[in-house]
Amino acid sequence: MKRSLLNSNFKTDFTLIERELELAIYSETELLQTTASQLLKAGGKRIRPVFVLLAAKFGTYDIHEIKNVAVALELIHMASLVHDDVIDEARLRRGVPTINHQWNDEIAMYTGDYILASSLEYMTKLKNPIAHKILADAIIEVCIGEVEQIKDKYRFDQTVRDYFRRIKRKTALLIAVSCKLGAVAADTDEYTYKKLYKFGYYIGMSFQITDDILDFTGTEKQLGKPAGEDLRQGNITLPALFAMRDANLKSVISTVHENIEKAEMNRIIKLIKDSGAIEQSLAISNRYLEKAKQILDELPANRAKRTLNEIANFIGKRSY
Repeated sequence: MKRSLLNSNFKTDFTLIERELELAIYSETELLQTTASQLLKAGGKRIRPVFVLLAAKFGTYDIHEIKNVAVALELIHMASLVHDDVIDEARLRRGVPTINHQWNDEIAMYTGDYILASSLEYMTKLKNPIAHKILADAIIEVCIGEVEQIKDKYRFDQTVRDYFRRIKRKTALLIAVSCKLGAVAADTDEYTYKKLYKFGYYIGMSFQITDDILDFTGTEKQLGKPAGEDLRQGNITLPALFAMRDANLKSVISTVHENIEKAEMNRIIKLIKDSGAIEQSLAISNRYLEKAKQILDELPANRAKRTLNEIANFIGKRSY
């Protein structure tokens, strides 16, 4: 997410949130401090805080209240990344060695747990009890999604519906909740926060699909990992599922395993790209974007609404 898409008035607020994230992961235990700081310094798009702040602009905007939501949701996301890397045995995250690779799985898991606990501490600062229920439900769904992702590894007979259910829990849910909680923390009415939740859901689905397209079309420099890495690790995404509708391609793609030769992996990536699966996936992503824009049309006009529309347009261009 390009920060240039955001109004310059948010610069101070983002500085405050980054400082709060540093405070949130602080630990007197040197190893925990080192591992958590490494993850934070690796950066990230900070998508969830972006949506929290923008959604809050539809209500009574108080950064000292809103920041607690933004920090809590970003910490939950960070914790899920650490756990993902352990499950996937990933070596790189945004071009930086993962915690599990640099140390071990046990250290990584406890780091993720520590970050998650820190997020819950921030949520206790919210006054609205509705917010606590929303977040608790979201964490449950994210955990279910993590387990489903493990079950679906190298399951080449899964359906497109399985994939959509998985990415809802993996990505779309936290973005939707970011929009909803930002609005709730800003005391918007029920109509507004429900609409913003739907907007976040549609944007989140599109965002993950474009990420999965980029895994095949992007370069290692852009991705911070080799192209096709998701498939090599057994994560069957939408382009692969569409390509496997061809029985011949399915027989080839189904041979993918963790230790596949790079040349063979590159050949399979090319087959997927040549099959029309990328274009089919992009069409689905764009359909979700259109639904998100339709939701925006039902919200009152303000600067935040214009920025949300610009973000939707930006996401639509990411897979080119």
